[in-house]
Amino acid sequence: MKPYRIPQLAKPYTDYDMIQRHAELPPFSDGRGHLLYIFLNHSSSAGPQNGELFTLVTGLVQLGLDTHESIDRSQDEPGDDPMRSRQLKVLAGDYFSSWFYHLLAKRGQIEMVGVLSTAIADFNVMKSHLYSKMKGMLLSAEQYLRHTVQLNMRLFLSFTPMIEDSLAELWEMLLAEFSQCETALLELRRGSDAGSATQGYCYWKVLETSTEDERRLLLEQDLDLKDWKKLKLKSKCDSLLMDKLHGSLQSIQGLLQGVKDENLISELSAALDRLLLQMKISGQAAVEG
Repeated sequence: MKPYRIPQLAKPYTDYDMIQRHAELPPFSDGRGHLLYIFLNHSSSAGPQNGELFTLVTGLVQLGLDTHESIDRSQDEPGDDPMRSRQLKVLAGDYFSSWFYHLLAKRGQIEMVGVLSTAIADFNVMKSHLYSKMKGMLLSAEQYLRHTVQLNMRLFLSFTPMIEDSLAELWEMLLAEFSQCETALLELRRGSDAGSATQGYCYWKVLETSTEDERRLLLEQDLDLKDWKKLKLKSKCDSLLMDKLHGSLQSIQGLLQGVKDENLISELSAALDRLLLQMKISGQAAVEG
């Protein structure tokens, strides 16, 4: 099997100076993508070339959805930098997502356009339900994280019918753990700043443990970074997220112990090593933040 190179293949579609200069993009779904690439290439119905193509377009769609999700919804005067950042993120998200139509159609994969389009529609419905619960303050931190993990699995789960029957259960279990890892890493990153943390896991966890005065400041978004860090520490947000990371890591290692195919275990171990590197970098960033 060819080496995993999806992040490199995605760069011509994602690396633009103007976007990088004025807007911070969310991370590429590397862990989930690597996992999808491995299982598609062990499926007779996908084939090596299609496995790479399907993983690339799924990563681009996911990046588009995540870019839209990262838009700051606060109100700013037109013409300032935050406004430009929001505008660029809207355009960038649409641009990333549009590539999946072009790349699949160019290769004659019209059926897969429909599969991913259905997954995107399902994703948006699930996201709408989550927003409704958030707006009504009907979520706990654990519920928020569980819903977000399910959202981050949705596009990738659309490929389950293409996975070999003997590997389908392993695929879904590993996808759930990889998705939890990448979601927790993103929440660690989101929670490092009081502004970007609003409505994230740390926000909901702090709400659960805060005093009435602290809740008022949170709801009014009237906290500086120093106060936010104190509340996060009090609620043990980062340590709880790191515990979830390590718990998923242990589950992944346990699942890999049951794999008998030497080629498959080698490829999955390489994906795990990449994930461990991401965890190390994000864990260091959380400590420094």
